[in-house]
Amino acid sequence: MSDLSTAMSSPGVESGHQPLSVVVTTLNNAATLRRCLQSAAFADELLLVDSGSSDDTLAIAAEFDCRVLHKPFAGYGPQKQWAIEQAQHRYVLLLDADEWLPEDCQLEIQTLLAGMAAGQPGLAGYRLPRRELIFWQYQHPGARLNRYLRLLDRQRFRMSASTVHAAPEVDGPVADLRCAFHHDGEPDIHTKVAKINAYSSGLVADKLERKVGFVRTRMLLYPPWFFVRQYLGKRQFLDGWAGFVQSVVGAFYVFLKYAKVYEVRRRNRR
Repeated sequence: MSDLSTAMSSPGVESGHQPLSVVVTTLNNAATLRRCLQSAAFADELLLVDSGSSDDTLAIAAEFDCRVLHKPFAGYGPQKQWAIEQAQHRYVLLLDADEWLPEDCQLEIQTLLAGMAAGQPGLAGYRLPRRELIFWQYQHPGARLNRYLRLLDRQRFRMSASTVHAAPEVDGPVADLRCAFHHDGEPDIHTKVAKINAYSSGLVADKLERKVGFVRTRMLLYPPWFFVRQYLGKRQFLDGWAGFVQSVVGAFYVFLKYAKVYEVRRRNRR
């Protein structure tokens, strides 16, 4: 069946739009979840897959009539893969619990879905730029934002195999949307440093398995290059001191990734 005929036969198309499932995976995300769900309330389904929250996460989900499923954490990629596979609708918007959609982003997505119902064929996926909360401020409008594949046809997707930075991949054409969604995941330097410490440790096994070479050279050259790329290339200088701190911490992160690999190899030699 063609993309168009499948879309037209999906429940909800007769109401004037291609139906949408918003999928969120959670674990103790009460601090940010309400804003996330409020911004996605236009969706036909809010699906939350929880891996054992002990705070008010589930109570907040109940406020928004979310469909809640429970699954022990299986790893970043497998958890999101399973969650998306449980969605009721073909098109899925994948959000983290600390991400949210401003009004212009909601409108652009709704317009896209209405176009699909009107006869425009849907693509395999759509990338959205993400505006980061950098400690005490959001990125400057002139900064270069990273784009992420988040709106996708679940019949043509899979999660990548990365241990920590697993991301959706699709078989088929992908387009870019203009609107930026927001990420409130790093409200202070302490949180950022704790995250890069955990992420860099999580990547060690993957890099050892792939037998990454030139580790000492990477430790020496990659961090300053990364800083320049972020601070100047990504225009984080526009974010003032927040952008400077972010670029330095990012350079430290890439240093840690290879320093920890080097540490394990030296220990193994002993």
